[in-house]
Amino acid sequence: MDTMCVDATTIRSATAVADARETARAFLEAVGQPAVDEEAADTVVLVVSELVTNAVRHGGGAYLLRLTAHPDLIEVAVDDPSSQAPRMRTPDLNGGTGGFGWAMVNHLARTTAITHRPSGGKTVTALLAR
Repeated sequence: MDTMCVDATTIRSATAVADARETARAFLEAVGQPAVDEEAADTVVLVVSELVTNAVRHGGGAYLLRLTAHPDLIEVAVDDPSSQAPRMRTPDLNGGTGGFGWAMVNHLARTTAITHRPSGGKTVTALLAR
């Protein structure tokens, strides 16, 4: 198998992030050989959670999640309607406003990319070990 892809679209809801994690888990369980090991799967689900949370919180609430299994990588791509790119910021240790996610995604991923779409909005992509 070269690639396997799933798309999931949603608009802000109370369960959007949890739904994205479930979609990612189901996708990873369905991937053929080589299978995704448990630690790699947990990392993919964590990155999906962070990117979807950012799309819901900062990107206007609507997002498209695309997961693609390549022979040695899992590609996580999240589209949202905001043109504002994620940025590193000092984590808020007291107020609960975050600041941890984008740094963590960059640490966990082999590479990340932000692509501004001509029609508006952006795609944030992370490539993770399989």
